[in-house]
Amino acid sequence: MLKTVEDISTTKKRLKIEIASDTIESEIKDSLEKVRQRAKIPGFRPGKAPLSLIEKRFGKEIEAEVLEKVIPEKYNAALREASLSPVGMPELEEKFEFKRNTPLNLSFIIEVLPKIENLDYENIKVRDIPFSVEETDIDKTLTRLQNQKAVFEAADKEAEMDDLVTFEFTDCEIVGEETTPAVKELVSKIGNEIFPQDIMNKVIGKKKGDIIEFTTVLNEVQSKELAGKTVNIKVKISEIKRKNLPTVDDEFAKDLGFENIAALREKLKEKILDSKKSHVQKIQKAEIINRIIEAGDFEIPETLLKREIEALIMEKSISESKDDAIYTDTMTEIMEKAESSESTEEKKEETEDPEAKLKQKATKNVQASLIIDAIGKKEGITVSDNEVDEQISLIAKRLSATPEVVRNFYMYKEGSMDSLRHSIFEEKVLDVLLSRAVIEKGE
Repeated sequence: MLKTVEDISTTKKRLKIEIASDTIESEIKDSLEKVRQRAKIPGFRPGKAPLSLIEKRFGKEIEAEVLEKVIPEKYNAALREASLSPVGMPELEEKFEFKRNTPLNLSFIIEVLPKIENLDYENIKVRDIPFSVEETDIDKTLTRLQNQKAVFEAADKEAEMDDLVTFEFTDCEIVGEETTPAVKELVSKIGNEIFPQDIMNKVIGKKKGDIIEFTTVLNEVQSKELAGKTVNIKVKISEIKRKNLPTVDDEFAKDLGFENIAALREKLKEKILDSKKSHVQKIQKAEIINRIIEAGDFEIPETLLKREIEALIMEKSISESKDDAIYTDTMTEIMEKAESSESTEEKKEETEDPEAKLKQKATKNVQASLIIDAIGKKEGITVSDNEVDEQISLIAKRLSATPEVVRNFYMYKEGSMDSLRHSIFEEKVLDVLLSRAVIEKGE
């Protein structure tokens, strides 16, 4: 049963419980009887061996099993009685020594969410950020589309920057080792990040059959087996393919499903406008959250802070992974929009210490997430299954994948759809905040 709940801080509690000896003894006797029924004891028929003998042989093991069962049950019952929802695993304050026929007293340290009250999120002032679409914006997008539709044709010529060059390894040795590593054919577009620029520069001007020599430290993209090792490599250019760009005209537009180039440009203008509008809104939403954080400082659980720091480190390590594109905006991205909009003086006040800066960023992210959750709960915002399905369809369309592939991705990477559902929830809350904000026009 619950004995006391003590406040250590706004997010940390000491929970004391007492488990009656009768409860433990009852469980032990039930377990002993079950063991007696199935245990094979020499000289006794099943179920007829003295209970004292069963206890002598299996008592300690049964005691441990009973405690593993009873302690979590009584701990959870105490949480319900105290109306507490921990954000992590409890910490047993001190070791205990179990004695039969004696009440078991336990003290747990638990972390809980802070109570966020009296949030003022009406009429928050944010900057108006004008935006427009220039012809150059459309031209840049057309150039990207043109490059996507490019074809490569074999050519007997010297290699240039935009060519696709196929290399055939001819020799390779690990610096400081006698073994010769196995190598495979490697295809790389010149200028690609797979090879450093200084190495790629050696290829420019060379022709099919020429040998290129260089020394480099390989990474996992180039070779998982040789990652981190310095190698001397000789490669032969086996093929050079020239990049041929299609002409951007009415035929080009028709290939993309438009009547003519004018219709394509108009559609691109519309999409660029939507993209810029979305970008501006993200900045404004981030400013709103920053102002709410600044107006009401509150303590956050250490457990959540630690998780967020770990998540930021993980995000940084895979930030260039294409798989990340499947996600909707994370709280990290939202708060980065706020950081990018801060004044130079505000940025100067931030510490340059990487660890402290990471902790500062994680703290803001957790505060923002807790504020959004609190506002969402107050406003009664929910996410339906249909909204999740719609978001999955949008992501699938953007990635040219099927909804089932996207759904499986979340199930594999997250174990459930909860992360996607929560990101939709956060976006709905942010939409409400922006709808109630005051957009201040610049002079």
